[in-house]
This record gives sequence, C-alpha cells and structure tokens, in this order.
Amino acid sequence: MATNLSDRLARGDVILIDGATGTEIERRGVPMADKVWSGAAALTHPHVIQEVHEDYIRIGAEVIIANTYACSLHVLEGAELGGDFEYLNRVGVDLARAARNAIGGEVTVAGSISTTEMDGEFPPVDVGRQNFLHQARIQADAGADLIALEMLRDITQTQLALDAVYATGLPVWAGYSCKMRDGEPWLYNLNDRLSDALRAVAGQPIELVAIMHSEVADIDRCLDVVAEHWDGPVGVYAHMGRIEGVQWIYDGTLPPADYTERCLGWVERGVQVVGGCCGIGPDHIAHLREHLPAAAG
Repeated sequence: MATNLSDRLARGDVILIDGATGTEIERRGVPMADKVWSGAAALTHPHVIQEVHEDYIRIGAEVIIANTYACSLHVLEGAELGGDFEYLNRVGVDLARAARNAIGGEVTVAGSISTTEMDGEFPPVDVGRQNFLHQARIQADAGADLIALEMLRDITQTQLALDAVYATGLPVWAGYSCKMRDGEPWLYNLNDRLSDALRAVAGQPIELVAIMHSEVADIDRCLDVVAEHWDGPVGVYAHMGRIEGVQWIYDGTLPPADYTERCLGWVERGVQVVGGCCGIGPDHIAHLREHLPAAAG
C-alpha cells in the first residue's frame, strides 16, 4: 500500500476516493453486458477501465476501486462467463495497479466484492461461502491493498463476504446500499433494515462502514442510523440517476458544485471517506477535491 490508510483513518483524516467506474466506462462507449453489467468490460475494453482509473488519480483520488463489483462467480455464471471468473477478478485489480504505476502518487487500490445477485439469485450459503473466499483470495493475490464490499443488501450474504475477506488478512470496508421505506433505511432487498444489518456486524474487525450506491437525498437519514450503531470510521459514495436495462440514465444528476456541497455537509457530520458511485464522474470528483483540502492528509 502506497500510504498507511488505516493510520490516516485512525487519526481522523478525510480521504477522497474515486467516482463511478461502471457508468463512466459506459459513458465513454463501453457496452454494458446483460446480467453482468460492467463485469465483462475487462474482456473487451481493459484500456478504457485503466484510463478511467488514471483520470481519477490525476484529479486527486486517494483510493481507486477495481472494476470487479459484478464479478462474483454466481453473477458471472448467470451470464455464462463463469470460466472467466479468475481472470476478471485478477485483471480488475491489475488494471487499477497499472493505473497507479502509470500516474504515481500515494494511491490505495481496493478490490471490490459485492453480494448483489444482479438478475439471478443468491447462491446457497455453502456455495456462496466458497465463492466469496475464492474471489477474495484472487484479489488479494493480485495485490489489492484492501477489499471494499459493495452494495451489501442481505445480512447472511454480507457475513459470508466479510468472513472471506477476514481470511485474507486484508482490511475490509463494508458498503451498504439502502432505500427508504416509511422513513427508515432498508437494505436494497427491502428485507433487512440498515439498523439490523449494522447490529449483525457489531464488534467485527471492519475498518470502515460506508453508505454507497444510495440516493443523495437518503444519505443523511442513513448516517443517522449509522451513528446509532457504529462508532468507527464512516464513508459515503452516493449515486445519482437510475438504470434501465443495462443503460445508466442520468436523471436528476447534480452539478459538481452541488454534489460537493452535499459531501462537505457529510464531512461536517464526521464522514471521513467521500467519493461517488454510479452517475458521478471525474468532474464531480475534481470539484470535490478542490474544496476538500483535508483529503491530502
């Protein structure tokens, strides 16, 4: 790891992460694949993925997240890409590391694992446990500095993914994706409350809890719940827009200055890690970097 991110979080630094990779490579002309969205892009357009990582590093992102969000084995098998599982997870980390090497600087490379089932179903517990463990080991062996668990939406599958990362010894970030129901944040599957999900991981060695791929308007209420159930470092990378089929629709996307204003408000609440998810690109992250001097650590 180019910089000791764990120490920086412990001393209260504010850290800037990247923006979206999937929607950004789509915006640059990379076709999204049915059932696996951006997960297959490294098979056809690895240079675009690396270019996006490089652009985020140039504008000051201190953490870049590999394009492996949709590369869980059960997701790839649903798209008849199971045979590419090891390659896609390894090359996803390789491309992020290559971008860091090309641009330089103290940049942390995070692998990405998600419990999303995309258009399929969650695997059985025993199968999921082995799949996530295999995926985590591939990314660790490829040189990831930490692993970000993204779009966590189910308590059982989340625990399987956490256990897999614990087995590698790498730091782990837990990124929960939420929707509002009756004024309360629920995980995306709408079966588990965010509060219950956080209670389920109490006392576990998670380095950071983040609210990610959640609507900007819902973040503050989610942070209220996080504050009630988590006393460690907190991150936010929200999304803007919506998906239709495999295409991202940029409805209601805030201008960079407006998104920066929201992020600064979250930082005032104690959020230490900020960036963006789907629909939030380099222009947003560049503007945020200009107004987030503490991100330099």
